[in-house]
Amino acid sequence: MYIATVLTGITVVIVLVAYWLRGRKDRSKPRICVLVLGDIGRSPRMQYHALSCAKAGFRVDMVGFGGSNPIKELAESEKVVIKTLPEFPESLRGLPKLLFYALKAIIQFFQLFVTLLSCGSQCTHLLVQNPPAIPSLAAAWFVSLLCGSKFVIDWHNYGFTILALGVKNTEHPLVKVAKWYEFFFGGMSSINLCVTQAMQRDLWEKYEIRAHTLYDRPPLRFHEMDLSTQHQLFLKLSKEYEVFSAPESPSEFKNDVTSMTAFTIQLKDGRILFRQQRPALLVSSTSWTEDEDFSILLDSLEEYEKVISEDQASLPSIVCAITGKGPLKEYYQTIISKKNFKHVKICTPWLEPEDYPRLLGSADLGVCLHKSSSALDLPMKVVDMFGCGLPVCAIHFECLHELVKHEENGLIFRDSMELTQQLKKLFRGFPLSKPLLTSFRENLASFQRTRWDASWKKIVLPLLKEK
Repeated sequence: MYIATVLTGITVVIVLVAYWLRGRKDRSKPRICVLVLGDIGRSPRMQYHALSCAKAGFRVDMVGFGGSNPIKELAESEKVVIKTLPEFPESLRGLPKLLFYALKAIIQFFQLFVTLLSCGSQCTHLLVQNPPAIPSLAAAWFVSLLCGSKFVIDWHNYGFTILALGVKNTEHPLVKVAKWYEFFFGGMSSINLCVTQAMQRDLWEKYEIRAHTLYDRPPLRFHEMDLSTQHQLFLKLSKEYEVFSAPESPSEFKNDVTSMTAFTIQLKDGRILFRQQRPALLVSSTSWTEDEDFSILLDSLEEYEKVISEDQASLPSIVCAITGKGPLKEYYQTIISKKNFKHVKICTPWLEPEDYPRLLGSADLGVCLHKSSSALDLPMKVVDMFGCGLPVCAIHFECLHELVKHEENGLIFRDSMELTQQLKKLFRGFPLSKPLLTSFRENLASFQRTRWDASWKKIVLPLLKEK
């Protein structure tokens, strides 16, 4: 009897609070809360959502962790307020692993609940990135229920599949609980977005969640860079990364060069030229996690080093820039430091947000090693590369064909040996002759015509305007 009375009292309080919160909302002024349970600066798609909402007239509260700088346009927008969450105390990492994660989920739930409630009472919509699902989906659903906000989920992947990678067992009890939790709260949403047609089908056929596919598309700042921009970027990077530095002035311009890099030279008359014997610039971007095996790229470059030693006349040297931060970065940096390459140079920079598209727009080829844990999402890095007109070699997985068209806008490989063969095929005769790279760039023109804002206005904005 006592327990029933307490539960009844709690229910009455929750109903009264919900009634009061909903009564405070001014629905004539659209406002959205965008939640990222991660580093905001490293969550490009959610930053693009926030910017598009602001351009469409929404006031935007963006909630997430600090760390990396957000893109400049977002940070300077008068319609966007960024609210950073406190980091979980590192001092608790000494606890047993299961206890640590349980305690982290509980504490973060209450942190999110308080933060979301402070802005949710005025928000018409609450947009959440998934994964991570725990505890963000539960917290966002509860706040949206109390405040009468529409609960919107943007499905980037499935959180339980990432957990399965970590515990190396798809049948682990924790994985089963995480899967149940993810789709229980996922089914409570008002609107669902996802990143591929394959994920849209999977959500409906297995979980009866109806989603709308919003493909990742690059904003306009991702485009091919002019030679002057490339030269300035290479000069800037050469101050910190030796691989971008010039070995020596070309003999034909020895007394006319005012500045030079490994790829470009600037003459006294102001002209900027490519070096005739420049290396090929290969770029890859990663979060240095277990779903990307960079030993494949390193093994391929090691084999390329052997090949070029025998065929130096027709193959160029390679400068490989691998950007990003993540838990396995130091592990791979140690491996790279032990390589004794002569014709291949590797660096692992962390770039300012404005320099990342400049690097992609200055490169000759991109490499993607992303393997989806669910086989249902697509690599954002390839979208960015395609936005810059940059052809890609990407490792195969089930739905990759929705983005990379083999031998049309790039090549798909399955192992390091196949990647080596593709590098030889693409770079033979470089830089004077590069017919395949040129053909791929031309085929990317149609992809570049559809940008994020246009796609977002067509698919997402009508959903947010629904009563």
